[in-house]
Amino acid sequence: MRFVVASVVAVLLSSPVYAVEPATTTPTAPAPAAVTNTAAVATANGVTPAQDKPLTAEQIAKNKALQEAKTKALIKDQSTRLQQLEQANLDALAQNQELQLKNDNLGVQVQVLQSERSAQMFLYGAATLAVGVLLGFLIASYVYTKRRRQW
Repeated sequence: MRFVVASVVAVLLSSPVYAVEPATTTPTAPAPAAVTNTAAVATANGVTPAQDKPLTAEQIAKNKALQEAKTKALIKDQSTRLQQLEQANLDALAQNQELQLKNDNLGVQVQVLQSERSAQMFLYGAATLAVGVLLGFLIASYVYTKRRRQW
């Protein structure tokens, strides 16, 4: 029993939960972020470095060349997209101007038709008034002559 208790205490004290790392004032190893970034870049470029081996100068140069090629390809792709967008913008501006001209022409046509309709209604009113006046004179003259005959 004594042996079991001693081994349980030894296991508990040696576990990483209770372990305390001593604080270092000067880092001797590269930062973990730099290591993971380098590993991520190397893995993304298709190079799988060994776990504990640092990258060689050739691998770093190869990675840098791959990154530059990717950057150049992205820049070229962006420039072609920019040219396509500029062309589409110019086409849209030309179409917009065409549509504005058509809209202005149609607005003028609407105003002309409205003024023609107003003039037509004015003429109809004038003709109706003239017919009414003529009918009034005819009816008045007929009634006047009829009364004269009766005397």
